[in-house]
Amino acid sequence: MVDVTVMGAGAFGLSVAWACQKRGARVRVIDPNGVAGGASGGLVGALAPHTPENWNNKKAFQFESLIMAEDFWAEVEAVGGQPSGYGRSGRLQPIADQRALALAEARAESAKTLWQGKAQWRVISAESAGEWAPASPTGLLIHDTLTARMHPRQACNALAAALRAKGVEIVTEGPAQGRVIWATGWQGLCDLSERLGRTVGNGVKGQAALFKLDRRDQPQLFADGLHIVPHADGTVAVGSTSEREFGDATATDALLDDVIERAKRALPELTAAPILERWAGVRPRAKSRAPMLGEHPVLKGSFIANGGFKIGFGMAPKVGQVMADLVLEGRDEIPTDFRPEASL
Repeated sequence: MVDVTVMGAGAFGLSVAWACQKRGARVRVIDPNGVAGGASGGLVGALAPHTPENWNNKKAFQFESLIMAEDFWAEVEAVGGQPSGYGRSGRLQPIADQRALALAEARAESAKTLWQGKAQWRVISAESAGEWAPASPTGLLIHDTLTARMHPRQACNALAAALRAKGVEIVTEGPAQGRVIWATGWQGLCDLSERLGRTVGNGVKGQAALFKLDRRDQPQLFADGLHIVPHADGTVAVGSTSEREFGDATATDALLDDVIERAKRALPELTAAPILERWAGVRPRAKSRAPMLGEHPVLKGSFIANGGFKIGFGMAPKVGQVMADLVLEGRDEIPTDFRPEASL
């Protein structure tokens, strides 16, 4: 017998399982596709913050989670003995024109307060960033020190190793016992929509590529709408697309070819780098565009943690914390915007 069953071994499911076992609960994780079998098995891993302006619950929640991430992943790695690829490496973004410059400077002022002195958002010269700097029409860049990187697939495997080291079962099938938390990705949102007879969430396909290029000490880049992320293992990931309509959820195509070409224009150094992997997967997006956390809207007595979309890994440490508060202690500190009813 277990106290908590987590359905789903992606970023949210494993993080919730980790938080619950830390509170002393006996936990089992069930996923027919195995660890990181869905969107959490991707390549990019850009833990990028929302802009420091128009502050709201979603931005504050994400900020707290990004600040928690360093200690969270360090503990996971220490317990399980596997690397997550986490590193708070920062990010560079080109500034296109004077209007964008004024906006960047205003956000730099806001960050001084909103980011509580724990990270910076500032304007720097492209020259000062060296050869790794992306092309910028103004010769200026935004540099923030809150953005972090991690390798999604490695991070899930690191969490799984840490959970197993603590005696947590991770299996592909078995009975759901105790309190049940559904973290079943985009298919779970589609199933929920079907049960309710209206759309409360769906999947958005993304495609990405992995290059063999060792720039592990460099910050990640955001240019031409693309994330370019140097990983700790000597690779660089680029992505991704956002496809609302798709056929094969795991097939790559000409849309990824376009991503690759745009990435090479933004960073010519990628032109000569071999491509190690092309990847596609579907990310869960709730109707509210925020994570869906709380009591399950259909299954009485169960809970839901879904809808991470593009920011799932960045939100995961805090999601695990608030879900463990709710499930094990009955303490509800989930923001109103994140509750399932926000998407109903």
